[in-house]
Parts: sequence; C-alpha cells; structure tokens
Amino acid sequence: MSISKETVHKLAHLARLELTEDQENRYQKDLGEILDWVEKLEEVDTEHVEPLTNVNEEQVPLREDVADNYFKSTEEALKNAPEKDGDFFIVPKVLS
Repeated sequence: MSISKETVHKLAHLARLELTEDQENRYQKDLGEILDWVEKLEEVDTEHVEPLTNVNEEQVPLREDVADNYFKSTEEALKNAPEKDGDFFIVPKVLS
C-alpha cells in the first residue's frame, strides 16, 4: 500500500516529530510495508481460532482482591510529606 507524503507529514505533526527529507522518505516506505503486512494478515482465516488471553498455556495465579486502607490515619499519610497545610499535601501548581 502506498503512503503519501501528506500522510507522513500529518503523522509527524501528530507525533511532534521534525523529519528530514531522508527520514520522510524512509517513513513513507516503512509505513507502506507495515500496511502491506497488515493487509496480508487480513487474508488469514481466523474464524475457528479462539482469541488468546495469554501467550503461555500457564494460568497466572490470582490473589484475592481485598480493599484495605494503606494509611491508617491522616497523620501517618502526611508524616513524610515535604510540605503540608493542615490535613492536605502542598504540591506544585500544575495549571497556570
């Protein structure tokens, strides 16, 4: 399958990549080969094949899911906080 330069430019923009001309050409070729490979996979009859939940036949042992409070008190949760205000953590401002 052929990939256009415009598609490569759009993907590079979405991925925040600045590509050289050589990189654009290489990505155009590589992406085309990947899509060719996917098209080939679509030809395989998988009607009677069960989906895999794990690549191994082994079953992963599961532990019982038990809800538990890690910290027993607010004081214990805040004891290693670099900065606190009463019962609250002080953290750097994220939004301006």
